[in-house]
Amino acid sequence: MYVNGQVWNGRRARPADVHVAGGTIEAVASPGALPPAPGSVIHDLEGGALLPGFADAHAHPLIGGLEDRYCPVRGSRTVGEVRDRVRVYARAHPGQWLIYGEGFELTLAPGGVFRASWLDEVVADRPVVLRSSDIHTVWCNTAALRRAGLLHLAADPVDGRLDRDADGTPIGTLREWGAFQPALDLVPPPGPADRTLALSRASRRLAATGLTWVQDAWVEAGDVPAYLGADLAVRMNLALRADPHTWREQREHFRSLRGAASDTVSVRTVKFFVDGIIEGGTAAMLDPYEDSADGCGLPNWEPAELQAAVTAFDADGFQAHIHAMGDAGVRTALDAVEAAARTNGPRDRRPVLTHLQLVHPADLPRFRELGVVAVFQPLWARPDAVMTDLTLPRLGDERGGRQYAIADMLASGATVAFASDWPITRPEPLHILSAAATRGGWLPGQRVDVARGVGCYTTGTARLAFAEHTQGTIRPGMRADLVHLGTDPTTVDPAALPAVPIRGTWLAGRRTA
Repeated sequence: MYVNGQVWNGRRARPADVHVAGGTIEAVASPGALPPAPGSVIHDLEGGALLPGFADAHAHPLIGGLEDRYCPVRGSRTVGEVRDRVRVYARAHPGQWLIYGEGFELTLAPGGVFRASWLDEVVADRPVVLRSSDIHTVWCNTAALRRAGLLHLAADPVDGRLDRDADGTPIGTLREWGAFQPALDLVPPPGPADRTLALSRASRRLAATGLTWVQDAWVEAGDVPAYLGADLAVRMNLALRADPHTWREQREHFRSLRGAASDTVSVRTVKFFVDGIIEGGTAAMLDPYEDSADGCGLPNWEPAELQAAVTAFDADGFQAHIHAMGDAGVRTALDAVEAAARTNGPRDRRPVLTHLQLVHPADLPRFRELGVVAVFQPLWARPDAVMTDLTLPRLGDERGGRQYAIADMLASGATVAFASDWPITRPEPLHILSAAATRGGWLPGQRVDVARGVGCYTTGTARLAFAEHTQGTIRPGMRADLVHLGTDPTTVDPAALPAVPIRGTWLAGRRTA
């Protein structure tokens, strides 16, 4: 029984007691109206607020959980600092034939272009492979380029790009799957036990932020057993990544995994990376980038092939979860969803488009019309270094002023859900709600007040999860997936939300943080 606090009612918190039994909410009553059942554990909310557990609509727990196994480049403030960390790590691990790290920022080098020679100066005798914080760019030294067969590659693959010198020689910056996958294939994979442990640890970190449900937005089929074997402190739905070249061969295996489930794991979604990222010049655009060096970007799928794949997996009963950054990528993704619905007929499919950095105004109404859930990462909707140094120069003023149109999407009537994309950016919902409400002072017309933001993090994501009858609200019959905050988040300055304490998280009434 939760007493002496306020309970979220969908718009704000009001005084109430919450009674839970068997992991389910049995009653929400006026304070003191119902006595505790014999033997009840009493949780004193100490004047704080009880909310439905937050649900992250797009994150990467396995990537986040494994990161501390590698060279710690995240948080480096200069190229020199990255190199120093690589040097120190290499000296401390003389037996590792390859150095790998994740999380360097594209803003550390002009134009987001990184040279192999910079890494050669600190480690030249073995491969160095570093993946950027956005996971769409890889920086290699010369030994890695040579070992991956990329050093003398004359032509770029269809779904990737190697940045090159004037004479055509790859310089060490690899963009998108076709270019960087040969380098990532060099990295020794962690064993099954390491993956399971990483997921358990990652889930505890997420629970400590108030999360009770997470959409893992990129899962390789071979990793599903690690999820099923992990001791998870949050529920997870897994999105199996469809490969543009081998999706037909993947299809039977994916179907066999749909029944894989546990109390905390479901496998009902397929992930499609339609395009790349605007700051890297690989997001698919309807009109060329301002600097024109990258044309209209780099689609990862041909439109007809994407339509065929989305339609096929939709016919198999999967939910589509589609990465789409640029306005052309968004349109291509919406066209694929529309083709699947036209071919397969009506059903409750709830397709998801995520990121949505730039949506053409003509495509905004299509989200509601097609029943598409729009997932945003509000931490990206601020004037940080990525935005000011890389993104806005590529887009220009007009397109730059239409980014992350969260308020417009809500006004259109579409379902909107919030996400972190952790570990690309931090996972704490309160930081993300603050960013949505303030946007760092940027594009104030697209701000989302805290109450609506909480809705995006609870009822919006519950709809994405096909779980509106079991999670996202506090009422009888719902699962007791709950978070205790120090105060009602709507009563504080949105800029101060990150300072509100998380005092407890429960999954089906079991305390997880």
